Amino acid sequence: MIQLTLYTTSGCHLCEALEAWLGRLASEPVRLERMEVADDEALVATYATRLPVLVDAAGCELDGGHEPARLAAWLADRDWLNAAAWREITQPPDGGEERRRGAIMRQGRRYLGGGP
Repeated sequence: MIQLTLYTTSGCHLCEALEAWLGRLASEPVRLERMEVADDEALVATYATRLPVLVDAAGCELDGGHEPARLAAWLADRDWLNAAAWREITQPPDGGEERRRGAIMRQGRRYLGGGP
């Protein structure tokens, strides 16, 4: 089990996004200890403008973990990345072109109106 600390605050939509991505990208179950930043002036001074901040047992911090690529790289550095899940997210199943709501995906870019 992966044990991490998440510095967060109530209603933080970026924190919610990080938790959702973490659940999808981690190679094993994650136990999160949530630290409410607003309850402690020292934590506010340290983390308020950086939320969410994810910290591993060694004290290594990740800012911006709500961005999937940053989180995936951080997890990979610790051998905690579910590589199959990451491939599924980053590579369309049809080999490069995927239709979504009237758009075409080519090489990771979305073109509206059927093409570039």
